[in-house]
Parts: sequence; structure tokens; C-alpha cells
Amino acid sequence: MSYPTSMAINGKSYAKSVEPRTLLVHFIREECGLTGTHVGCDTSNCGACTVLLDGDAVKSCTVLAVQANNRQVTTVEGLANEDGVFSPVQEGFRQEHGLQCGYCTPGMLMAATALLKETPKPTEEEIRQNLEGNLCRCTGYEMIVRSVQWAADNPDGVPVAIGESS
Repeated sequence: MSYPTSMAINGKSYAKSVEPRTLLVHFIREECGLTGTHVGCDTSNCGACTVLLDGDAVKSCTVLAVQANNRQVTTVEGLANEDGVFSPVQEGFRQEHGLQCGYCTPGMLMAATALLKETPKPTEEEIRQNLEGNLCRCTGYEMIVRSVQWAADNPDGVPVAIGESS
């Protein structure tokens, strides 16, 4: 049995019939073709699948697609402006080299975006506390924390379009 499910993802409407056990992360990736949201552990430990659901950061491996019915979802693909200009958080990760392999980056970006929406000028401790549900095996978190601090200090970002360099 499948259920009709519809939601807005990055401002675009998606309507599909899904099995009741379909996870939001699989709906996003497989049904909608938005592969920026990563599947890391399927146990909610790593945070690679973090998206914004009605503006709140959630691990999309813990949410059923039917639970997101008639709601707003933002994925990492939805962070940049329509003209390709990075969000302040994306630009912060670029400026401060907040990634290495990049696998955790989408989840980190989404968690940081949610944090800065709620707390525009977080302390280092608040940043670390907010990101503790997102695992990175490469960076040691220093550059990630600096990236979020950069975004907090530069809420308008630096207008660099995707594919351009400064």
C-alpha cells in the first residue's frame, strides 16, 4: 500500500505515492533526485542526512516521508541563491576550508544554517554544541567551527557564484 505524499523541497512541489516506511532521506534522493543529502549511517548518529523541515534541522533518516506531507523541506541544494551565489554558511566553509572529503558537509551546512537562524551570533561553545550530532572523520572540527563563525560574522556573505573564484 502506498500513500500520496506532497511537499515543497527547496521551493519546488513534489507529489509522489510512497510506501509508509519510506524515509525522508530516500524520498529526497531517490524520488526527487536531490542527491546532496547524504545517507551516512541510517542510525541517526552521523548527521550527514540533515535537512531543514519547516526551518528546523532534522536528520532525514529519522523522519518518514509521509510525516513531511504538506511541509517545507530545504536541502543543501536549496542553500545557494537562485543565481548561484553561496549562502553565508556555504561561503564560510569555502573561506575557512571547513571540509576535507565533503561527506559530512551537507549535514554540517544544514545544521549550521539552522543554528544561525536561531542564534545569529553564537559563541564557539554554542557552535560546537549545535554540531555535536554531526560527525566528521576528517577535519577535527576546528575549520568547521571557524566556518560557522565566519558566517555569523558575515551574514551577507561574499557574493561569489557557484563555479567562480574570488
